[in-house]
Amino acid sequence: MQWPTHEVSNQAPDLHDYNLYTSDLALAAGVQREQAGWHEQDLIRYGAELGMQQTLQLGQLANHHLPELHTHDRFGHRIDTVEFHPSWHQLLAMQRRENLHAMPWSQARAGVHVARTAAYYLQAQVESGSLCPTTMTFAAIPLLQQEPALFAALQAKLFAREHDPRDLPWAQKHSMLIGMGMTEKQGGSDVRSNTTVARAVHGSGRGADYALTGHKWFFSAPMCDAHLVLARTENGLSCFFVPRWRPDGSRNAVLIQQLKDKLGNRSNSSSEVEFQDAYGVMVGEEGRGIPTIIEMANHTRLDCVIGSAGLMRNALVQAIHHARHRSAFGHPLAEQPLMRNVLSDLALESEAATLLMLRLARAADASRDAPDDLLERAWRRILTPAAKFWVCKRVLEFSGECMEVWGGNGYIENAPMARMFREAPVNSIWEGSGNVMCLDVLRAIEREAEGFALLLQNLQDSAGTHAGLRALIASLHNDLALPPQQQEMQARRFAQRLVLAAQASLMLQHAPASVAEAFIASRIDAECGRVFGTLPATALQYDMLARAWPL
Repeated sequence: MQWPTHEVSNQAPDLHDYNLYTSDLALAAGVQREQAGWHEQDLIRYGAELGMQQTLQLGQLANHHLPELHTHDRFGHRIDTVEFHPSWHQLLAMQRRENLHAMPWSQARAGVHVARTAAYYLQAQVESGSLCPTTMTFAAIPLLQQEPALFAALQAKLFAREHDPRDLPWAQKHSMLIGMGMTEKQGGSDVRSNTTVARAVHGSGRGADYALTGHKWFFSAPMCDAHLVLARTENGLSCFFVPRWRPDGSRNAVLIQQLKDKLGNRSNSSSEVEFQDAYGVMVGEEGRGIPTIIEMANHTRLDCVIGSAGLMRNALVQAIHHARHRSAFGHPLAEQPLMRNVLSDLALESEAATLLMLRLARAADASRDAPDDLLERAWRRILTPAAKFWVCKRVLEFSGECMEVWGGNGYIENAPMARMFREAPVNSIWEGSGNVMCLDVLRAIEREAEGFALLLQNLQDSAGTHAGLRALIASLHNDLALPPQQQEMQARRFAQRLVLAAQASLMLQHAPASVAEAFIASRIDAECGRVFGTLPATALQYDMLARAWPL
C-alpha cells in the first residue's frame, strides 16, 4: 500500500511550447538589421515548431538511444553500418527541410548567411549532435563547387531538401550528406604528420582515382554518403572525396573499427576507421590538401560559434525560467538580489555572443557580395577563429553556472541541464582547439595587415568616449609590437581582448544603452567577467532579464 507523505510543490514546470525566435529580442532585431528580414516568417514558424514539447523530446530521445555500430550482417558479410533511433532522422529531416545544409550556396541573395545562421542557432537549442553532418555538408559544398565535373554530378543530391537515410550509393539516393576525416592517432591537429597514403589507380592529380590505405582517428558521422579526407601522395598531403560505395556498386573499403564513447555529442556517431585500398577521387591540387580542406574547416568554425551561442541561449532561458518558478527562503529566486546579478550577467554574455555570431554571418555574406572589402574580410578571417576560441570557451563556464541555478535538479540526466553541460566542450575541441585558433588569429593578422588596421579603427570609432574600451583596443596595438615568440605565448590573452573589444563595440551599437554599459564596465574590470554574478550593483536592472526572456 502507498499513501501520500507530502505534497509536491515549488518545482519549476518543464519549459516547452514557446517560440524560440519571437522570444529572442536580440536575434529578431539582428535578423532585420542584417538584411535577412525576408526569412523572418520562416524563422517565426520554425521557432514555434522547435519550441513544441514533441520537438524538444526528439533531442532527449536521440541522446538516450545512442547510435549502434554493426560491422557485419548475420551471414558474416562486412556492412559497417550505424543504426540510429528514429528521432535522429527526424531532426536531420527538419534541418534538411529548412535548408540548413545548403542555403547560402543554393539561394544567393542578400543576408542569406544571416538567415541560415539564425535558423541554425535556433536548432542548436534543441539538439547539437545532429548538427554535425549538416555542418560538414554545408562546409563541403563550396569546396566541391571548385571541382566542376564532380559537382555537376553531386549538385542535385547536395541541394535536395529531403533527408534520405538509406545506405545506398549516392547516385541512387534523393539526397546526400558529406563528412570529414582529417586527424590520425599520431598527430591530432598536426595533420602534417598524417601517414595515410593514396596510390594513383587511373591517371594522377586532380580528378583522378586513387586507392587509400591508412586510418582516421576521428571520422565524424561515418554514415555520411561521402567524406573529404587527407592522404599522402608522392607530392605531399592531398584532399580526396571518398564515398561509402564504389562506382561499381560495391561497398568501399572504409572499415569502421569502433564508435567513440564520448562525453557529449552522444547522438552523433564519431568513429575510428581504416582504409584498405579505399576508392577516392582527388579534389584540389595535389600536395595542397591542407589549404584545400582548411577552406572547409573555416566554414565549420563559424558553425561552432553559432552552436555555442545557441547552447548559451538555451541554458539562459532554462535558468531564468527556473528562477522565476522556484522559491527559496520565502522569495522567488529571480527576485533575490544575488541571483538577479548572476542571471543579468549571463544575459549579457549570451546577447554579446549572439551579436558577434550575427556580425560574423554578415561578414560571410560580404565574401560573396563584396569580396574585396578589407574590413569585412578581417571580420571573417581574423574574428572568426578568435570568436571560435572565446565563445566556445565561455559556454563551458556558462552552462555550468546555469546548471548551478537549478541546484541539484540540474545535475540529473532526465533534466535538460546535464546534456547541455556535457555538450558544451565539443565546439572548443572540434575543428581546432583553443591554441590552434589563437595561433590562426595571429597568422591571419599577418596576411590581412591592412584589413586588421581597418578593423581596429572601426572598433576605436565605435568606442566613442569609453576610456576603458579605448584602452583595451589600444592594448591590441601594443601586443602586436611584441617579439614573435612572446606574441605566440600571449596569443590567448590577445584573442580574448580582441573578442571582448568586438563584442563591446557591437553591444554599443545594437543593445540598449544600459545593457551595453553594463557589459563594457564588467568585461574591462579585472574583478569581473570570469565568475558570473559579479556585476556592480548599478547594473542590476529588472529590464535586463525582461529583455533576455520576456515570457
